[in-house]
Amino acid sequence: MTKYLLAAITLLFLSGCGLNSDHSDLKERMAAVERKPKGQIEPIPTFTPYSPYVYSAAAQRSPFSRPVLESEQRIVGRKLDIAPDLTRQRELLERVSIDLLSMVGSLSRDGQMWALINDGTGGIHRITVGNYLGKNHGRVVNATSSQLDILEIIPDGTGGWIERPRALALEERGNK
Repeated sequence: MTKYLLAAITLLFLSGCGLNSDHSDLKERMAAVERKPKGQIEPIPTFTPYSPYVYSAAAQRSPFSRPVLESEQRIVGRKLDIAPDLTRQRELLERVSIDLLSMVGSLSRDGQMWALINDGTGGIHRITVGNYLGKNHGRVVNATSSQLDILEIIPDGTGGWIERPRALALEERGNK
């Protein structure tokens, strides 16, 4: 019985929707929209093609590294026979900028001093006199228990090369 009553109420509501079929307000609104002038779509803008920038100062000193001081330049000076050996096998620490490297310790064995170098990513490497590090052909010329003396070969900006002394001092860690 309730099914029949529910069906009758549903039919009553649906029939109420169809009785008033005068949609004149809707038809007027549609006609007003159709009478409006049609707009024009703007054409797609033209873009200039991308032209890549060629960085021509790649061989010069990096603007982020320490500049060569005049006093260092006078001490070491420019020599005509200075040039990096580009044919030698590159060492692992030459992939890392010298500014990211730090000396964290030292070892001594049979009179040979070895420095422990942190590569900035947590790796510790053992190097001694004659090893290379840093991106500017830096060669270790002296190693003590507290410091590494490095001689870098860098471009001088005029097509030649100069030697620049650098040092990595032992990094002291305080008690925390």
